[in-house]
Amino acid sequence: MTITVKALMQECGVAFGTSGARGLVSAMTDRVCYGYTAGFLGHMADAGEFAPGGRVALAGDLRPSTPRILAACARAVRDLGGVPVFCGYVPTPALALYAFAEHIPSLMVTGSHIPADRNGIKFYRSAGEVLKADEAGMSAQVVDLDGGRFDAAGMLVEPEALPPVTDVGKAYVQRYIDHFGRGALTGKRIGVYQHSAVGRDILARILTELGAEIELLGRSDVFVPVDTEAIRPEDVVLARQWAAAGALDAIVSTDGDSDRPLIADETGKWLRGDVLGILCAAGVGATSVVTPVSSNSAVEASGRFARVLRTRIGSPYVISAMDAELAAGADCVVGYEANGGFLLGSAIPGKTGTTRALPTRDAVLPMLIVLTADAPGVAAQLASLPARYTYSDRITPFPPEASASLFAQLTAGDEADRIALQTRLFGAFAGAAQAIDMTDGVRTRFAGGGVIHLRGSGNAPELRCYTEAGSEAEAVALNADACAAIRGLLRL
Repeated sequence: MTITVKALMQECGVAFGTSGARGLVSAMTDRVCYGYTAGFLGHMADAGEFAPGGRVALAGDLRPSTPRILAACARAVRDLGGVPVFCGYVPTPALALYAFAEHIPSLMVTGSHIPADRNGIKFYRSAGEVLKADEAGMSAQVVDLDGGRFDAAGMLVEPEALPPVTDVGKAYVQRYIDHFGRGALTGKRIGVYQHSAVGRDILARILTELGAEIELLGRSDVFVPVDTEAIRPEDVVLARQWAAAGALDAIVSTDGDSDRPLIADETGKWLRGDVLGILCAAGVGATSVVTPVSSNSAVEASGRFARVLRTRIGSPYVISAMDAELAAGADCVVGYEANGGFLLGSAIPGKTGTTRALPTRDAVLPMLIVLTADAPGVAAQLASLPARYTYSDRITPFPPEASASLFAQLTAGDEADRIALQTRLFGAFAGAAQAIDMTDGVRTRFAGGGVIHLRGSGNAPELRCYTEAGSEAEAVALNADACAAIRGLLRL
C-alpha cells in the first residue's frame, strides 16, 4: 500500500515533524521507521539533495532499540536507491560534522534524554538541520509500504544488516585538538560522568588529547535518561560526592546522544545550560546571540553582546534566526538553548587555523571554552555574570486534555484579563503579574522579580515549568509553588 507520511503519523501515533520522529519503542515499528525515512528522503529528492546512488549517513545512540531502528532506516535508504553509510554509535554532532562536510543527508536514531522505552529519529539536510519550512514537504510525501517487507507486527520479514562502520569520530576529536591545541588542559583534573551517553568515550578521548587528567565516573550498561535541562536529583548528589572525594577542577557529561553538555564546577554544582551558553558565546567572541525565550535573561544583562535575539523553543527556530543574522552580515553568530546545546553559526579562529561553523547542537565546544578560560575556575566564571538564576521542572504525567484546559485559561481574553488571572493564580508567592510573553507558551514577569514560564511538551505528556529569580533558592521555590498552583487549579 501507499500512504502519506501525514496519514502514517495519524495511524501509528508516533510524532513526526521538524525535529524528526519520536515515540514509544512499541509504536516505532520497522514499518513506521521505514516509512518516515522514505518520506524524509522523498523530500530531500524534491529539494535536489538526494538521488539514486546517493549516500545517506546514519548513526545511533546506546538504547537497546536503536540497532533495530537503524536497520529499518538503512533498508529504506537502499530501497530508494541510496547507499547507507553507517557511522556507528557516535554523538549526533559527530555525525552532522561528517555529513555536512560530505554534503549528504543524514539521520540519527536517538531519543536524546527521554527514557529507554521511547526512541526517535533526527533528520538532517545536507548542509544543516531540517527546519520548519521542511515539515509540510516531508509530511506530504507518499511512501510505498508494499512488497511483503513487513510482517503483521510491522517488523521487517528479512532483517537488514548494517554496513561496516565509517569512522567519523576521529574528525570530531581532531576538530577540538585543532581549535584548542594540544596541552590546552594540562594541569586540569576532570571527572567524566559517562553513564550511557553515546559520546562518553569520545569525550574522554578529547579531554585526554588536550592534556587533562581524567577520572571516569558512573559508566552504565543500562540506559540512563540524563536530561541536561532537568537534572535528576540523584545526579545532583553524585556530582557533589565525586567533587568532594576527587579534588576535581570540573565534572563533565552529556545527554544520551551527546549533543547537550553538562558541566559542574569545583564543588560539583551543575551549571544551567543557558548560563553555560552565555560563557561560551562570550568565549568565542560572538556579536549576535540567538536563544529561546526560556533562557536566562543574564545574557542581556551582561552587556557582552551587540545583539541578543529571542525565539521559540527548539533548534529549528534558533537556526532560522541565526541564518537571518548571517544574511544581514553579522560578524560572529551563535545560538544556544536552555539545555546547553550550542550552535556555532560562524567560523571562528582556532590555534591551528579556522574552526568551521557547526550549526547544530554541540556539547563539546561550550564545556571546553569554559575549561580553557583564563579565569581561575568554573565557579569564578559563573560569579562574573549578573545574578539571575533559572530552574526548570515538569509536571508528569500531564494529560493532553489538562494542557489544553490550562492554556485555554491562561490565554483567554485580552492582556488585562490574562494579567489578572496570573495574579490570582501566582500572586500570593510571586507578586502581581506585570507582563506576559506568549512567544512560546506563556512566560510571565512578576512584581517580585521572578519569572514563570509554562509550556506544554511537544513529544511527551508533561508540562514544562521554567522559573527565573534573583537567587537559586528563589528560582527553585518559585518553581515548586507554581507547579503546586497548577495542580490545584486543574485538580491533578
